[in-house]
Amino acid sequence: MRILHTMLRVGDLQRAIDFYTNVLGMNLLRTTERPEQKYSLAFVGYGTNPEHAELELTYNHGVDSYELGTAFGHMAIGVPDVYAACEKIRASGGNITREPGPVKGGSTVIAFVTDPDGYKIELIQRTNEAA
Repeated sequence: MRILHTMLRVGDLQRAIDFYTNVLGMNLLRTTERPEQKYSLAFVGYGTNPEHAELELTYNHGVDSYELGTAFGHMAIGVPDVYAACEKIRASGGNITREPGPVKGGSTVIAFVTDPDGYKIELIQRTNEAA
Protein backbone atom coordinates (compact mmCIF):
# COMPACT_ATOMS: atom_id res chain seq x y z
CA MET A 1 0.00 0.00 0.00
CA ARG A 2 1.03 3.59 -0.56
CA ILE A 3 -0.47 7.06 -0.34
CA LEU A 4 -1.64 8.19 -3.79
CA HIS A 5 -2.97 11.65 -3.06
CA THR A 6 -4.38 14.00 -0.46
CA MET A 7 -7.43 16.11 -1.32
CA LEU A 8 -7.93 19.71 -0.16
CA ARG A 9 -11.08 21.72 -0.84
CA VAL A 10 -10.16 25.20 -2.05
CA GLY A 11 -12.14 28.41 -2.48
CA ASP A 12 -10.43 29.54 -5.70
CA LEU A 13 -8.85 26.86 -7.89
CA GLN A 14 -6.53 29.14 -9.85
CA ARG A 15 -5.32 30.87 -6.68
CA ALA A 16 -4.53 27.45 -5.16
CA ILE A 17 -2.77 26.25 -8.33
CA ASP A 18 -0.70 29.45 -8.38
CA PHE A 19 0.32 28.99 -4.75
CA TYR A 20 1.34 25.35 -5.04
CA THR A 21 3.15 25.82 -8.37
CA ASN A 22 4.64 29.32 -8.09
CA VAL A 23 5.30 29.48 -4.34
CA LEU A 24 6.00 25.83 -3.43
CA GLY A 25 7.42 24.78 -6.82
CA MET A 26 5.04 21.89 -7.55
CA ASN A 27 3.99 21.02 -11.09
CA LEU A 28 0.42 21.15 -12.36
CA LEU A 29 -0.06 17.51 -13.33
CA ARG A 30 -3.61 17.47 -14.70
CA THR A 31 -7.03 19.07 -14.38
CA THR A 32 -10.58 17.76 -14.62
CA GLU A 33 -13.75 19.76 -15.17
CA ARG A 34 -17.09 18.28 -14.08
CA PRO A 35 -19.62 21.07 -14.80
CA GLU A 36 -22.67 18.82 -14.45
CA GLN A 37 -21.45 17.69 -11.03
CA LYS A 38 -20.38 21.28 -10.21
CA TYR A 39 -16.74 20.70 -9.32
CA SER A 40 -13.28 21.12 -10.82
CA LEU A 41 -10.06 19.34 -9.90
CA ALA A 42 -6.37 20.08 -10.26
CA PHE A 43 -3.64 17.64 -9.31
CA VAL A 44 -0.27 19.10 -8.34
CA GLY A 45 2.93 17.56 -7.07
CA TYR A 46 6.67 17.16 -7.40
CA GLY A 47 6.18 14.06 -9.53
CA THR A 48 3.42 11.69 -10.54
CA ASN A 49 1.96 8.49 -9.18
CA PRO A 50 3.09 5.89 -8.46
CA GLU A 51 6.55 7.28 -7.58
CA HIS A 52 5.20 10.39 -5.83
CA ALA A 53 2.06 11.20 -3.89
CA GLU A 54 0.00 13.99 -5.41
CA LEU A 55 -2.17 16.78 -4.01
CA GLU A 56 -5.73 16.99 -5.34
CA LEU A 57 -7.17 20.50 -5.19
CA THR A 58 -10.98 20.36 -5.36
CA TYR A 59 -13.08 23.41 -6.16
CA ASN A 60 -16.81 22.96 -5.56
CA HIS A 61 -18.49 25.53 -7.81
CA GLY A 62 -19.95 28.41 -5.84
CA VAL A 63 -18.10 27.66 -2.58
CA ASP A 64 -15.40 30.24 -1.90
CA SER A 65 -14.29 29.24 1.61
CA TYR A 66 -14.35 26.39 4.12
CA GLU A 67 -14.00 26.01 7.85
CA LEU A 68 -10.86 23.97 8.32
CA GLY A 69 -12.06 22.29 11.49
CA THR A 70 -9.92 20.94 14.29
CA ALA A 71 -9.09 17.48 12.92
CA PHE A 72 -6.71 18.52 10.15
CA GLY A 73 -3.21 19.36 11.35
CA HIS A 74 -0.85 19.90 8.43
CA MET A 75 0.88 18.27 5.49
CA ALA A 76 4.68 18.04 5.36
CA ILE A 77 7.20 18.61 2.59
CA GLY A 78 10.86 17.59 2.83
CA VAL A 79 13.32 20.26 1.67
CA PRO A 80 17.14 20.29 1.62
CA ASP A 81 17.40 23.71 3.35
CA VAL A 82 14.44 25.10 5.31
CA TYR A 83 16.00 28.57 5.61
CA ALA A 84 16.55 28.88 1.84
CA ALA A 85 13.08 27.45 1.14
CA CYS A 86 11.48 30.07 3.40
CA GLU A 87 13.41 32.88 1.69
CA LYS A 88 12.19 31.66 -1.70
CA ILE A 89 8.60 31.20 -0.47
CA ARG A 90 8.56 34.66 1.13
CA ALA A 91 9.97 36.22 -2.07
CA SER A 92 7.20 34.49 -4.04
CA GLY A 93 4.50 35.97 -1.80
CA GLY A 94 4.03 32.99 0.51
CA ASN A 95 3.08 33.35 4.17
CA ILE A 96 5.62 31.91 6.64
CA THR A 97 3.71 31.34 9.87
CA ARG A 98 6.53 29.70 11.86
CA GLU A 99 10.04 30.88 11.12
CA PRO A 100 12.72 28.26 10.44
CA GLY A 101 14.45 26.71 13.40
CA PRO A 102 14.77 23.53 15.44
CA VAL A 103 11.60 21.80 16.56
CA LYS A 104 10.91 22.30 20.27
CA GLY A 105 12.81 19.71 22.25
CA GLY A 106 14.74 18.43 19.23
CA SER A 107 17.22 19.26 16.52
CA THR A 108 15.15 18.77 13.32
CA VAL A 109 14.87 22.09 11.50
CA ILE A 110 11.30 22.97 10.50
CA ALA A 111 9.13 25.90 9.45
CA PHE A 112 5.45 26.36 8.65
CA VAL A 113 3.76 27.99 5.66
CA THR A 114 0.05 28.68 5.29
CA ASP A 115 -1.60 28.43 1.87
CA PRO A 116 -4.25 30.93 0.65
CA ASP A 117 -7.07 28.75 2.02
CA GLY A 118 -5.47 28.50 5.48
CA TYR A 119 -4.00 24.98 5.22
CA LYS A 120 -0.75 24.54 7.13
CA ILE A 121 2.32 23.07 5.44
CA GLU A 122 5.33 22.00 7.48
CA LEU A 123 8.73 22.23 5.83
CA ILE A 124 11.16 19.65 7.24
CA GLN A 125 14.86 19.89 6.49
CA ARG A 126 16.06 16.69 4.87
CA THR A 127 19.57 16.97 3.48
CA ASN A 128 19.03 13.99 1.17
CA GLU A 129 15.91 15.49 -0.50
CA ALA A 130 16.01 17.13 -3.91
CA ALA A 131 14.99 20.78 -4.06
